[in-house]
Order: sequence, then C-alpha cells, then structure tokens
Amino acid sequence: MNAVNPEHPSPPGPLRIGNFSGFYGDRSDALREMLTGGEIDVLTGDYLAELTMLILGRDRLKDPAAGYARTFLRQLEDCLGLARERGVRIVTNAGGLNPAGLAAAVRASAERLGIPVKVAHVEGDDLGAALPGGVPAGTLAAHAYLGGFGIAACLRAGADVVITGRVTDAALVTGPAAAHFGWRPEDHDRLAGAVVAGHVLECGTQATGGNYAFFGEGDVRRPGFPLAEIHADGSSVITKHPGTGGFVDVGTVTAQLLYETGGARYAGPDVTARLDTVRLSQDGPDRVRIEGVRGEAPPPDLKAGLNRLGGFRNEVVFVLTGLDIEAKAALVREQLAGALAKSPPQEVRWDLVRTDRADADTEETASALLRLVVRDPDQQVAGRALSGAAVELALGSYPGFHVLAPPGKGAPYGVFEEVYVPQGDVGHRAVLDDGRRIPVPAPRETRPLDAVPAPPLPEPLPDGPVRRAPLGLVAGARSGDKGGNANVGVWARTDEAWRWLAHTLTTDRFRQLLPETRDLPVTRHPLPGLRALNFVVEGILGAGVAAQHRFDPQAKALGEWLRSRHLDIPETLL
Repeated sequence: MNAVNPEHPSPPGPLRIGNFSGFYGDRSDALREMLTGGEIDVLTGDYLAELTMLILGRDRLKDPAAGYARTFLRQLEDCLGLARERGVRIVTNAGGLNPAGLAAAVRASAERLGIPVKVAHVEGDDLGAALPGGVPAGTLAAHAYLGGFGIAACLRAGADVVITGRVTDAALVTGPAAAHFGWRPEDHDRLAGAVVAGHVLECGTQATGGNYAFFGEGDVRRPGFPLAEIHADGSSVITKHPGTGGFVDVGTVTAQLLYETGGARYAGPDVTARLDTVRLSQDGPDRVRIEGVRGEAPPPDLKAGLNRLGGFRNEVVFVLTGLDIEAKAALVREQLAGALAKSPPQEVRWDLVRTDRADADTEETASALLRLVVRDPDQQVAGRALSGAAVELALGSYPGFHVLAPPGKGAPYGVFEEVYVPQGDVGHRAVLDDGRRIPVPAPRETRPLDAVPAPPLPEPLPDGPVRRAPLGLVAGARSGDKGGNANVGVWARTDEAWRWLAHTLTTDRFRQLLPETRDLPVTRHPLPGLRALNFVVEGILGAGVAAQHRFDPQAKALGEWLRSRHLDIPETLL
C-alpha cells in the first residue's frame, strides 16, 4: 500500500475502503459483491461483538485450534483469487481469539488454491498477564481493544490479507488509511476523520438504509454494503457501489454515527474523535461528505472486555388467553412459589406482557404472555427443578393452560465486564508473513477523557397550536448496547424540528416516555452539529447481551419504542 513519500509531498489520491461484513453471520456473498461491484482498494470485515467473543471463547474450550470466525475462511476461499487479481487488500478482525490460527489457515488455503498472497496478523490484544491481579477465574476471553497502527505496519510491509483479534471496529479503517497516507500517531485530526468514517462503515448495511427509521424512503429489500472514499486530510465521502440496493443520505449516516456512542468525545486507542465537530452534507445521489472532524490525543488507558460464564438460565412463557388475565397470572405465580422456595434460584424474574386485546378476532391476539426467567450458578437449580414444576401444572392450573415451549435443562449465559489497562502494558505487535514481529509503540501523547461543556442550544420555537402525535413523525432514532448500558440517539430532520426537540426531549421527558428507565441513570448528550441528542441509559441491559437481561437484550428497538410514544408536537412540524 502506497504511503506519502517525504521527497514528493503531494499526497496520494483517495483511498476507497469498503465493508463486507458487519457481524458474525452477515451476508455470505457480500465479499464477492464488493469485489465485483466497482472500484475498491481495501475491504474490511467486522465480525466481533461482545457476544461473539463469548461464543468464540466457548468454541475454543472445545477445540484449542478454534476461536476465529470460520465463515470468513469460507468466504475468502471463494474470493481470494479475485481479490489478488484486482489488487484489493483485505483487513478483518475475524481472527477473534486466535488471529495466528486464522492467518495460518488462510495461508494453507491460499497454497492449496495456488494463489500467492502475503498474510499478516496483529497480536497483543489477549491480556494474559497484563491485567492487574491476572485474569479472573472463569474468564473465557479477556481482550483489549487495539488501534489501527498494527494493521498499518502489516500493510506497509506488503500484506495482502491482515487478520486481527480484538481491535476497535474503526481500526479496520484507520489502519489502512494511516498506511496509505503515511499518517503518524500525532495526526489527530486526520485519524479522527478516519475513525468517524470507520464507525459509519463498521455495521455494514446500517449505513445504506438497513435498520433505518425512515426505511420507506428507499428500496431496502437488499441494501448494498457501504464504502468510504477517504482523503489525505481525513475527510471522506460515504457511498456504495452503483446499482446496489438501499440508499445513502445524511439521515442514514447520522443514524449510524449515533449508534453505540455516548458523548461528544468518542474515545479510541489511537485518537479521541470529537463528534461535536462532524459536518455532514449531501454530495450527490448516494454520497454523503464527512468533514471538519477534530481529534484529540487518546486516553492513557485501553478499554478491555472480560467475557465469562455467569451461570445458567432457564425460561418458560405461559400463554394466558381471554378473560381474567391478571388473576390467571397470579395463580401461576402462587402455584410455582412453593417449588421455587424449595431450592431458590439466585434470580427470579416474572414479566406479564399484555399483548391481548378485548373481544379479539384471533386466539393469538386474545392472549397475553407471562414470562418466568430464573438464573443460578447451579444448572440443577435453574434447570430440572423449574422444568418439572412448570410441566406438572399442565392439568391443574388456569383454564387454557399452555406454554410457548417446554422449559429446558438450563442454558449457560455470559457476563461482560468492561475494564481498563494502561496503553503501555499491552504488547501490540504486527506479525508479518515471514514471521517477523514489529512492535507497535503506545502513543506518546495521551489525554484523560473529560466531559465536554454543554453546547449552546438553538432558540426554542414560538408558542403555537400543538397536536398529540408520535415522536417518530418528526425525529429518527437508533439504539444499541455497550455492555450493560444502552444508548438511544435521536435526531431531527430540519432546523425547526431541532429547535423543538432540543428543548422538549429532556432526560425527565425521556424517562416519562420510556418508563423502564425511570429508576436508572440517564445522561443526555446534545450534538447540535448533527441536530441530535444521544441518551445513555446505564444498567438497563444488566450484565450485557449474553446475560439476556430483558426482552430486547441488545436494546436494538429501544429507539423505535421511543419514536412510537406520543407527546404534544407543534402543528407547524407535522
């Protein structure tokens, strides 16, 4: 990959970086689609999430040679020759817990296919002894989130394929950009621009109309995967290959920028990007320009994730139909109280979901759901004891007794814990195709992560007639998870709507609209440049997605619930 030559300071042209995977399980033909759909320089595949690390950890318990995303290997075998022919580099975090193992598997596959490629990998994210006091007992995966300079070192050394373990999602873009343009760790503004572009790309088709609040404005039956044209100054244009589905506009990019973020300072291992400096503009059909992004030195510590088994979980869902729903639910709870008291699980949770309607014209719409979830370190307590007690009610409980599925023997669940380690304590290294290891030094300059002062808000709209209506008529939203917390990003589509939203959707109003959040810490982060508010709800997801704490364990639909809630909206906006 070309870098800036100090003897010829004019920078190389834009770098076209595309995405072909947003999660472990994404469309298998996306790699070929991106290789054949148009011009591209680098393709990135993002396979890792908090839950994925737990899944790979359990895989490795069964087979020490496992621990990586096997689906990537199958995708690559089908497309490696095409990528080589077209000179496209491939960078992916599919290495998971075993990047060296996946790199070896790729080399073996290339040799078998007769395709000459150089395969490098990045190591150092596995914490091992880097954690103070060592890795806690029962931990399946303990990994720091590395930055992009290990990837850059691999590419500068001529790698065709770069495999990483746990890096930040945006590092898959900042690494190739740093290699191509010759950026240094002190180039904070340029790196921050690439971080923002990387954040937009990381979830694949979520940038091109997938999971978008206003999905009816384009054909999203099969959205194309996104790509970024990154320039030497860190600015970029988000687009997609011609003729692919979906659409790219300021709204789709705003939605993805807000996804799984918090305040104005978006911290990473290479740089802290200031989201309050981002400027978006439409640059033609399916083209959105990102510019103005400012960066700051990264924090002194790296975020790390610990994934462990938390115990065993069991669930049974009772279907309550017709009349006397509350009384039927009370009867079941009383009947099971004795069985649960004999060997009390560590956690017992009942939820009555009133999906029933009065005078319903189908049995399903006449029914409510009573969900019982138990958790315990002992599989016997969570499993057979509950299963037997629930099944024994079959002929001696409420009229119409049945369950959605019989309870099982108790399934293991995971717990995610976020910790931090000093940047200098992690041995970040690029491992080249010939086995040489290149150390990647920690940043010389760091800056503690402080909150940004509240920005000025626009003048509120003048008083006038209002109408009771759903928030979603005037605002979009996208929500997601970070450990046990959720974020809900809400944005207005016009300046007038922003003047109303900024003053109306306070934290108190947010809690009123989403009663599940009333007793939880909620922080509001205004981002006027995006006409957006980002809410962080602490603890709503318990111990993280793998713990399945709530009905929507990743908070994917929390934003859509908020948009469906009614409040008084100025008629001028409707």
